Amino acid sequence: MSEPSIFTRILTGEIPSEIIAETENAFAIRDIAPKAPVHLLVIPKTAEYRDVVQLAAGDPALLAEVVSLAQRVASEHSDGDFRLVFNTGPGGGQTVFHVHAHVLAGGLDEASLRG
Repeated sequence: MSEPSIFTRILTGEIPSEIIAETENAFAIRDIAPKAPVHLLVIPKTAEYRDVVQLAAGDPALLAEVVSLAQRVASEHSDGDFRLVFNTGPGGGQTVFHVHAHVLAGGLDEASLRG
């Protein structure tokens, strides 16, 4: 049995973090290493899906809920314009294998998003 992801541990309160928004099946937090003035994470409450490809195939309604929550937090924390990024696999920059979306907003430029 694998160890719970950092996001599961945040959700259960084992690791402190401010949940800034949530729905029945997803929650949002601030990224601890922001790459933009607004850098939030939207995370399904289930750890069943490692990446967005698995999520899209396994539960399209949950993917839609994640995108809807991303739009909501972008509106609440910025002007509503945002970039939504899902890193998929180690070669795609994914480091936590519990699917999550990066919501980036507020004066984005390409240089600030590299890395």
